[in-house]
Amino acid sequence: MNQGVDSWGRDQMEDEEEEEEDIVYDDDEDEFGLPSITSMRKKQKQNVDPLPSRGADPGGRIGGSASALSVGLGNSRQRANSSDIAEERGVPMYPTAKKGEEKILRPQYKDVLRDPANALNLINHAPPPKSATPKEMDQYSSRISRINKFKRLLQTSTVPLAELRNLAWSGVPDEVRAMTWQLLLGYLPTNCERRISTLERKRKEYLDGVRQAFERGNAAVAGKPPASTTGRGRGLDEAIWHQISIDVPRTCPHIQLYGYEATQRSLERILYVWAIRHPASGYVQGINDLATPFWQVFLGVYVTDLNVEEGMDPGQLPKSVLDAVEADTFWCLTKLLDGIQDNYIYAQPGIHRQVRALRDLTMRIDATLAKHLEKEGVEFMQFSFRWMNCLLMREMSVQNTIRMWDTYMAEEQGFSRFHIYVCAAFLVKWSDQLVKMDFQEVMMFLQALPTKDWTEQDIELLLSEAFIWQSLFQDSRAHLRSTGDPSPDNGLQ
Repeated sequence: MNQGVDSWGRDQMEDEEEEEEDIVYDDDEDEFGLPSITSMRKKQKQNVDPLPSRGADPGGRIGGSASALSVGLGNSRQRANSSDIAEERGVPMYPTAKKGEEKILRPQYKDVLRDPANALNLINHAPPPKSATPKEMDQYSSRISRINKFKRLLQTSTVPLAELRNLAWSGVPDEVRAMTWQLLLGYLPTNCERRISTLERKRKEYLDGVRQAFERGNAAVAGKPPASTTGRGRGLDEAIWHQISIDVPRTCPHIQLYGYEATQRSLERILYVWAIRHPASGYVQGINDLATPFWQVFLGVYVTDLNVEEGMDPGQLPKSVLDAVEADTFWCLTKLLDGIQDNYIYAQPGIHRQVRALRDLTMRIDATLAKHLEKEGVEFMQFSFRWMNCLLMREMSVQNTIRMWDTYMAEEQGFSRFHIYVCAAFLVKWSDQLVKMDFQEVMMFLQALPTKDWTEQDIELLLSEAFIWQSLFQDSRAHLRSTGDPSPDNGLQ
């Protein structure tokens, strides 16, 4: 995979506290040089003059030497004034958690920060209600038994990944999901003796990279005054930052968690740093959605209530917790995208292969539906591009996506190959309705599928059907190709 840089740079501060003392932050920006909400409101009250033309000469770079993260971006790109961009999108209104609804930080959060395995010792099982039916008691006992199976694996000195994958395929309990995901993605080492040092190193590496990306650390190290408060002084790439600043406020707008300022700022940093480290693709719309399951799952580890979608303002949590959640999200998102990066490079060839594979697979599974879509002039690219680009996240709730990702991570190529079979099962599920529709009705239906009330059981049924199709067709590339399609590359090998 083409990486933007080989390292994060070596100009690091000897001590973070000394660094914070040396850097003088302006009142109108945060520690990473991004415009603060206070400054945005202040500027609106002052009725600032219209923005200068984007075509004007930016006047070159300001401040110290370019950071390692900006290598390979090219000198021809204009630099963004992130304050201006913030003004363009207006002053956002952030939600406020109602009194009494705030989630409670775990008293042992420092132990969990140090080693995620410490969270396993904090799992408590609330007793079942006295009025529980025999069926509910069986479900309660089954859930506790399943959690204990995960705990036994996760607490071993060397976690057996094959066994963990087998167990995770059928779903991971909320209490153990964060650590399980980090192990399955290869972010956490399986050896418990390496876990603490690896986490410390990777988290520091990310936070140092953020500082370099916004050209803060280097200026302080060199003994120079802080960079200009303009975006050009921060060294932001205008095209990347502008698109991220537009997409992040629109991410999961129906979930309160993603409306908070702390959440949005964290996602902005994650996406921007990932984009400049991967110049072959840069930032592509849809990647913002892929960060949310990680952010949500990892945040839940540090509070007593794992449901963080409502009444959870991350800005009230200690900075060390937010830094850890952000860094862990960045690295796990990177691991996920490593396997599907050709979905996001120029011309997005990976998505085109997947769409062709979906078309061929549908022809074998449900020829009547495939022929009807062809007769009505419905191209698979017209509706399934989004399914591949966003991994069906626009069609399902975040909670259902999280359950689906349990299985994806347990599969060898879950986010690339197995996802195609899930999309096929998803499309065929609506076959009875679709074959009665004309072109316009088909397109309108597929753009707003009735999945709002789907439960975990619906997702598990979908995954089971996808597994059946994969078992039948994964080793039959020629069998999957539709008649008249000479291309051997259908993405299912």
